Amino acid sequence: MLDRPPPTVLGIDEAGRGAWLGPLVVGGVAVPREALAAVRATGARDSKTLSPRRREEILELLRDRAEVRTVEAPPDEIDRHVSAGQLNQLEAMLFGRLARQFAPVEARVDACDANARRFGLEVGRHAGPEVRVVARHHADALDPLVGAASIVAKVHRDRAIRRLAEELGEPIGSGYPSDRITVDFVRRTVRPDTPRPAWLRASWSTTRRVIGGVTPRTVSPALP
Repeated sequence: MLDRPPPTVLGIDEAGRGAWLGPLVVGGVAVPREALAAVRATGARDSKTLSPRRREEILELLRDRAEVRTVEAPPDEIDRHVSAGQLNQLEAMLFGRLARQFAPVEARVDACDANARRFGLEVGRHAGPEVRVVARHHADALDPLVGAASIVAKVHRDRAIRRLAEELGEPIGSGYPSDRITVDFVRRTVRPDTPRPAWLRASWSTTRRVIGGVTPRTVSPALP
C-alpha cells in the first residue's frame, strides 16, 4: 500500500437495501481533504448511472487513491431488524461501524431516512462523538466521495451475488424482487413448509406474496 496522509473525510453508501437475496453491503471511501479532487478525477458518481464494467474500473482507480473498505449484513441479521421495524437503525449502525474503522473527522453519508438529520444523528451515535456526520438525501449523486462509496458497495454486492449463484449452481438474477429470474429461482427452490435458506430475506413481503410464507429461523430481538 502507498504511504498516504491519514484520511480525514469519509463517504459512505450502501447497496442491496431493497434486495430479496443476499447481503446488504456498505462501502466506504476515505481520503485526506486535499485528495478529494483525486477521487472526483476517477469519474466516481452514483453507481446506478454506471455500467458494471465501468464500476469495476473506477473501483481499481479508487484503491490507488483512497482507503476503501466494506461491511455487510447477511439476510438473517436484516430479518431480525426488519421484524423489529429497525431497518434504518441497522443501516445507521453499519455506517457507524464502518466509520469507526477509518476514524475520520467528517463522514458524508447518503440518508435512507426521510429525515436526513435524524439519520445523521443515528449514524453519529454509532460512529462516535469525534466524527462529524453530514447526512443528505441523494448524496451519492451530489457528492463524488459518496458516489465513490456507492460504487464500492455495489461492486462488492454484485460479486457476492455472483458467488452465491456459483454455489447454487444456477442463475439467480440480481437478487431483487423486480427481477423475473430471481423470482422464478426462488419459486422453484423454496417451499412454504421448510425453513428459509440463509440467502433469502424471509421478512420481505415478497416472500409471502411469491411462496405463501416461509418458515423463518427464530427471530431474536434486534437493537436494544
